[in-house]
Amino acid sequence: MLRIDAHHHLWQYDPAAYDWLEGDLAVLRRDFLVDDLKQVTREAKVSGTVAVQARQSVEETAWLLQLAAANPLILGVVGWLPLRDPQFPAQLEMYRQQKTLVGLRHVVQGETPGFLDDGAFNAGITSLQGTGLVYDVLIFERQLDEAIRFVDRHPQQVFVLDHIAKPKIAAGEMQPWAHKIAELAERENVFCKVSGMVTEADPKYWTAEQLKVYFDTVLEAFTPTRLMAGSDWPVICAGCSYKRWWTVLEEWVAPLSPDEQADIMGRTALSAYRLQEPTPIAHQEKEISA
Repeated sequence: MLRIDAHHHLWQYDPAAYDWLEGDLAVLRRDFLVDDLKQVTREAKVSGTVAVQARQSVEETAWLLQLAAANPLILGVVGWLPLRDPQFPAQLEMYRQQKTLVGLRHVVQGETPGFLDDGAFNAGITSLQGTGLVYDVLIFERQLDEAIRFVDRHPQQVFVLDHIAKPKIAAGEMQPWAHKIAELAERENVFCKVSGMVTEADPKYWTAEQLKVYFDTVLEAFTPTRLMAGSDWPVICAGCSYKRWWTVLEEWVAPLSPDEQADIMGRTALSAYRLQEPTPIAHQEKEISA
């Protein structure tokens, strides 16, 4: 079965840039580069990926695009550009020429309440219309009302919700998250990534059964055609190996039809991000060195 990892990161570790690697995430204070990605995806039989920004930096976006151009394993990049900047449309015009740029993201989970209502930010999102670029929504569950208002302002824009909106898994809470997820999923231009769940639970003591109720909720809300698998590697390594996560996903989708399984494990990501299906040589390097 085709496996596409719709959400992972790459980074060259710098203490100042990655100061959020604290607590359980402190074990991730090192480089995670393409060679590391190739090793774990090979073990998990993942044939293509989407690299997602981890820093709000144009320089990181350019770096990720360079890596994607040199490595066919990376099918697309969700980067960062200054959406609130008045000069954003001109910058967007330059970056959209990069074939592997498939979307943009801002770390809204770290912003103050009301950020998604900001006029300048919404003007930036409006500029994405007609480009084919997706916008990835990174929020905590407490920001879902704000996200619903935000999405409703842009009915022609494709959105992908990261990490199922980060519910309070460690506390075992389902509401109001489940109700608001169902409301957001009524917007057919919104897709959802099954990712980031281990770190919202207790990374040391989580179980697949504990997480499954959250998976079942987004499965019912979005259906397989708008649900996609992602790892959140290397962040997931704080509590789960890459290969184990794909085994957990495989077990969760096992009761579904072959078509539904194929959607979640790869086809939805190809569709939402308009990716080219990977070739069998995805793990081989191009002549250009990464």
